[in-house]
Amino acid sequence: MSALGHVGAAGAQTPVKLEKPKKKWLPYLLLLPGGLWLILFFAVPCVQLLATSLYDPSGSLEDGYAMTWQFSNYSDAVSAYLPQFGRSIGYAALTTAFSLLLGYPLAYAIAQKAGRWKNVLLICVIAPFFTSFLIRTLAWKVILSDNGTVVSVLNALHVPLPDDRLLATTPAVIAGLVYNFLPFMVLPLYASLEKLDPRLIEAAGDLYARPVARFTRVVLPLSMPGVVAGTLLTFIPAAGDYINAELLGTSRQYMIGNVIQSKFLKVGDYPAAAALSFTLMAAILVLVFIYVKRAGTDEVL
Repeated sequence: MSALGHVGAAGAQTPVKLEKPKKKWLPYLLLLPGGLWLILFFAVPCVQLLATSLYDPSGSLEDGYAMTWQFSNYSDAVSAYLPQFGRSIGYAALTTAFSLLLGYPLAYAIAQKAGRWKNVLLICVIAPFFTSFLIRTLAWKVILSDNGTVVSVLNALHVPLPDDRLLATTPAVIAGLVYNFLPFMVLPLYASLEKLDPRLIEAAGDLYARPVARFTRVVLPLSMPGVVAGTLLTFIPAAGDYINAELLGTSRQYMIGNVIQSKFLKVGDYPAAAALSFTLMAAILVLVFIYVKRAGTDEVL
């Protein structure tokens, strides 16, 4: 009886808990609004754009276009505007490189050295977003004008300028791109560097590592997720931009975005414009995939 009583007592102390059934549908319900948004405003337009790129290019706005599966639209568009494609990739690469060189020290200073001024400096970084992209580029056009302060100072210092001016040149377009997309580089870098433990840098110093070695062996590897995210967020929109080349350059600086904008809104050649758009997206996707694989970080995408 004592043994049975002990078993009964033990059973009373450890009652069996019934697990509640898991709601397997809850995650999908949370994903539903975002999924519907992407389907309606991304997937459907992409499918329509793909169909447009295969229309008969001989159509017109009055007669309309016919679906003839015209795959030659792609080869014709790329061969006709290959310089603009190369210029877009080159300008975007230069913009990304300059933004990284300027943005990394700024992000590091804000994340590790700013102290109580950290929030103020972050507001200064994102302050340009309070103004329209177009207005900011127009302001840059005034700054780089032939009678502006920048040109006057450079002339006083006898600095040689292309065509004796800054506006309507390649440096002006690159400068506008860097100015407009620099915050896209700084913010991911800050988010990555802000998590960096300063004690790791101090430990590297205690092990007699020089400042360059501390940066290359400790700081840079730990901030690579921010570097990769920042370069992607800068390169992708810069490659498709057309405002800076339109306002700060000439037809000699036109990028593929200018051609697409003209084909859609001025010429009305929708098949060629759609083919150029899909070609640009495909090229950017391939470059991004190769870059992310080479960067070797799993914390970005």
